[in-house]
Amino acid sequence: MRTIESTAITAALKDMCIEANHYLTADMKSALAEAVKSEESPLGRQVLGQLEDNLRIASEDMIPICQDTGMAVVFVEMGQDVHVNGDINEAINEGVRQGYVDGFLRKSVVKDPLIRENTKDNT
Repeated sequence: MRTIESTAITAALKDMCIEANHYLTADMKSALAEAVKSEESPLGRQVLGQLEDNLRIASEDMIPICQDTGMAVVFVEMGQDVHVNGDINEAINEGVRQGYVDGFLRKSVVKDPLIRENTKDNT
């Protein structure tokens, strides 16, 4: 049996939330660069160039790529021979909480869709 500490899950989720909102993967950067090259419209090229500039600035200054940092959706796939030392749900929520707070990401999730009370930590 393999044991995973819940704190390791929290740390990984925190890092993933921050990374997903500050950096673009190499394949996406490549696709954007290719779009800039193949775009025929001058205005289209200008807009795509601005997106490239935005990505560079976000990466260099460690700010989110976009103001709307979305909502974290976490899927867990775990085998029967894996044991989490601690509460996995709390570990996931704490990782998201830390990622959105420490990464200075926009916190826009509400607890109840009718009351519209913001959770202030995106969990």
